Amino acid sequence: MPLRLALLGALPFPSPQGSQAYLAGQARALRDAGAEVAIACYGRGDDAFALELEDIEIVRAPRAVSPRSLRSGPQLAKPAADLALALALLGAQRRRRFDAVLAHNAEAAALALALGARLRCPVVYVVHTLLGRELESYAPASVAMPLRAVGGRLDAALARRAAALIVLSRAAERALAASARGPVARIPPGLATREAPTSVSVTTACRSHGLEPGRFALYAGNLDGYQELGALAAAAARVELPVVVATHGAGAAPAPLRTIRVADADAARRLTFGAAAALLPRRAPGGFPVKLLNYMEAARAIAARVSLADTLEDRRSAWLLDDDAPPAAWGAAIRALAGDASLAARLGAEARRALEREHEPLALARRTLSFLRERVLPMHG
Repeated sequence: MPLRLALLGALPFPSPQGSQAYLAGQARALRDAGAEVAIACYGRGDDAFALELEDIEIVRAPRAVSPRSLRSGPQLAKPAADLALALALLGAQRRRRFDAVLAHNAEAAALALALGARLRCPVVYVVHTLLGRELESYAPASVAMPLRAVGGRLDAALARRAAALIVLSRAAERALAASARGPVARIPPGLATREAPTSVSVTTACRSHGLEPGRFALYAGNLDGYQELGALAAAAARVELPVVVATHGAGAAPAPLRTIRVADADAARRLTFGAAAALLPRRAPGGFPVKLLNYMEAARAIAARVSLADTLEDRRSAWLLDDDAPPAAWGAAIRALAGDASLAARLGAEARRALEREHEPLALARRTLSFLRERVLPMHG
């Protein structure tokens, strides 16, 4: 009998952000592996980033109480939206008994756990990030240490209360395993590979922004503080080629980074395929950024911090930097990757092979279902 699963995200959906992309990808893969899947989310999203979700029910909080902003982080509108989302989830549970709720990220886990016995099924906390390292990025540096302590306590509390944890990285596994009362599985996100964009479309996309294919470095993603784009800005001042930020969000990256607004995921993908190097400056450990998978799919030469790239190997499938690497080290990485085409091609090809080997969505979905059937549900029968 297929498992009936609710994937809960206290977030706008769909949206071009990594958490939403991961949730949607997991939902599709679990459906393809034979589960009956529903997604519970806020009532607003970005229709420009519509996703293929046939046979997946979308349970939404009312649009009127859902946050208007699609950005990450705290917002005044969220408490009302979370209450409405909780009621929507309970209504869906009454219509069809879920075997488990997979709560994506801390806010969704806290919401599901607050429902307690009324939910009538185990809550599996899917850990996208560690609050002990992310919360501080939303506030001034003067309160970073207190926020780190508060976030760490919240991380431990959620791990203790959840029936089980699915973590995306070794860093999260190390941080939460001692606090978890239930089983912990490390299952990274997956990405289904697609046919590459044509060279003509890549060249056209690049030249429409005054760029030459293979002659710029790229970060593709949002502009939130935890992405640490300041490190790239300092590095960009040390290199000759353009360092570009392709983003869907409002605002601009710090100079001398060049900000390019993209209309949709395909536009960002074409620019990614045209880059000489793909950059991931984010430092906060605990997750596995979906943009890293996008870079791997494009077979780009990647420069990233080591704690954010579990399935890549330094100088074999990526150029990995220490978590505290200074801007000079980022500049050296960009110059090396942009200046050595054979090195960049070799690293990019190995990154693509790592994606196919470690991040195949259906294989990861089957691991998830086995974890639920063998280690989680027997404890809550």
